[in-house]
Amino acid sequence: MTNSARHPVLVIMGVSGSGKSTVAGVLAGKLGWDLAEGDDLHPKSNVAKMQTGEPLSDEDRWPWLETIADWIRSHSESGRPGVVTCSALKKRYRDVLRAEGVTFVFLQGSKDRISNRLASRHGHFMPPALLESQFEALEAPTEDENFISLCVSATPAEEAQEIIHRLHLAAAATGHC
Repeated sequence: MTNSARHPVLVIMGVSGSGKSTVAGVLAGKLGWDLAEGDDLHPKSNVAKMQTGEPLSDEDRWPWLETIADWIRSHSESGRPGVVTCSALKKRYRDVLRAEGVTFVFLQGSKDRISNRLASRHGHFMPPALLESQFEALEAPTEDENFISLCVSATPAEEAQEIIHRLHLAAAATGHC
């Protein structure tokens, strides 16, 4: 599916280690759009829980999802396009985030590929041990959701360019010749 909204908000979603933050950063930079890192919007209690290796419950997630939904609404209502990262693993989570102009970009990969990425990642509060719980919770987007899927097999720049191409977005002018 594609998004025909003039000022879309893209939700870059997938399990931990799928490249959400990196791809979103490249994408927002190429488009000249606002960027919000969903991990930074977690309450401290959620971060502390994940640091101990304990998966979040739905009760833990609702306030975080509402904060992300508020960011999306703010951008939509003010006509500002944006990119936000959020695992958005379950349909009911995406239902909280859905609004006119929102497109989910589902970054997907095999458990082995994602596990290898997580093993090489340093300084993140989400331990690799929680990857299994993320795959167990994952409900892939369905036809009634506005989304595109992208296999995480290219570089982040290539993946960002593929998103721009598939959603017919225009990259921001860089001022370079």
